[in-house]
Amino acid sequence: MDLIAEIHALRQERHAAILAHNYQRPEIQDLADVVADSLKMARRASELDAPVLVICGVHFMAETAAIANPDKTVLIPDPTAGCSLAATIQAADVRAWRATHPDGIVVAYVNTAADVKAESDYCCTSGNAVAVIKALPPDVPVLFLPDFFLGNYLRRVTGRELDVWMGECHVHAGMTGQTLEQRRDEYPDAEFLVHPECGCVTSAMYYAEAEGDTRAGRVQIVSTEQMTARVRTSPARRFVVATETGVLHRLRKQNPEKQFIAAAESAECRYMKQITLENLRDSLRDLKHRVTVPPETAARARRAIDRMLAIG
Repeated sequence: MDLIAEIHALRQERHAAILAHNYQRPEIQDLADVVADSLKMARRASELDAPVLVICGVHFMAETAAIANPDKTVLIPDPTAGCSLAATIQAADVRAWRATHPDGIVVAYVNTAADVKAESDYCCTSGNAVAVIKALPPDVPVLFLPDFFLGNYLRRVTGRELDVWMGECHVHAGMTGQTLEQRRDEYPDAEFLVHPECGCVTSAMYYAEAEGDTRAGRVQIVSTEQMTARVRTSPARRFVVATETGVLHRLRKQNPEKQFIAAAESAECRYMKQITLENLRDSLRDLKHRVTVPPETAARARRAIDRMLAIG
């Protein structure tokens, strides 16, 4: 039996569902039950009638699924698949901010560990971050963590003053305004899809607000899930995509008549690529590696996650 057939057989035997992030390897995406961004993965994990969930992504995604689904077995094929952005913030950092802002609100990007979520009031993803910030009561101090570029984008879009944590994703931070400018010169007819975690997001906003680009609709600042929706409705035939390159597989598969170019070919997350067919097979066969969150932490984090799922 070949590896893919073995995975299918084990999935049926375990009554398992495989959820893959948009940045996963193409072969992982192709056999997953769900391919999505963090927000849709979290929602689908709760909706699926499957006692076993295999999260093909990074560790915080499996934690989020475990918190939202305490009665299900949540597995991750490689427990060392971490996140450079999540590693920039600790629970103690959140408590320190609260000590000086006792009436403040903490909004945690979903790219955070469970104990950080437990210290937060709301979670969000890039897909609903604007809606979450707009839903907050006015005139209350707000800390947004941990991504600086997304936080700065939220300041500009919502007009809200935010304390923004100085964290960054090493992949997205590497895409600068110069990266965007070079691709604009190379592909003058392309529409640009820019993830708000990118280091080039300020340049993208400038281009989007410029008269020519606004008229042509050539720059869109969107989450990965919003990218897939935008491509379906856009009249453009060519797109430059500024995010981790894994999403290009899904975009090309769903839109074979259109062309997709990576803003930076080097924008690859090594943590996302740690999930392989071999360790996915092993995870299903041996029911490893199970991800659990201490009940007290999970209960506190669940409040923030439920608020995320309810907004936007």
